[in-house]
Amino acid sequence: MAVKIRLQRKGRKKAPYYHIVVADARAPRDGKYISKIGMYNPISKPATIEIDRDKAFEWIMQGAQPTDTVLAILRYKGIMHRKHLQLGVTKGALTQETADAKYQDWIIKKEGKILDAINKNKETISDYYTKMISVTKVKKEKVDEPIASEEPIVEASVNSAEPVADIPEVIANNDGASDPEITKTNDLKE
Repeated sequence: MAVKIRLQRKGRKKAPYYHIVVADARAPRDGKYISKIGMYNPISKPATIEIDRDKAFEWIMQGAQPTDTVLAILRYKGIMHRKHLQLGVTKGALTQETADAKYQDWIIKKEGKILDAINKNKETISDYYTKMISVTKVKKEKVDEPIASEEPIVEASVNSAEPVADIPEVIANNDGASDPEITKTNDLKE
């Protein structure tokens, strides 16, 4: 029986997360599995990976074949590095204590890099929101303040009680002469 370490999709449409499982190669993707060894969420920034390193290492050493994505996850979490060191121990190139010390140093460095990436992402998000708040305050201040270069608008009031003068308006032709037939008067109500 061929055993694979692969992802099992969970979550709703366009918002997946995955369980990292050990399953028979003939089983369907989301079907029966032998053991669940972790969880992977690609939506979060940076991606969240929780994996039982000891179980994953045991399965790798027993010959379970990871898929391409799971292989990348195992490399990211240091399980493949641990396998490399363990093969050096079996060949006699390293002692078990030296291999364990190198593995722990690698894990500490890697976890530090991950925490730095998470903190940098949080700072970027907080800087973005700080800039957005300052931009909206500036826009509000510009709208509220009067512009000094413009002259104030004077409103004219029309008193409807005053009579309108009876002056005929003459509309000029194109040649500039007035046409007596085209005159208007305000009193013309006939």
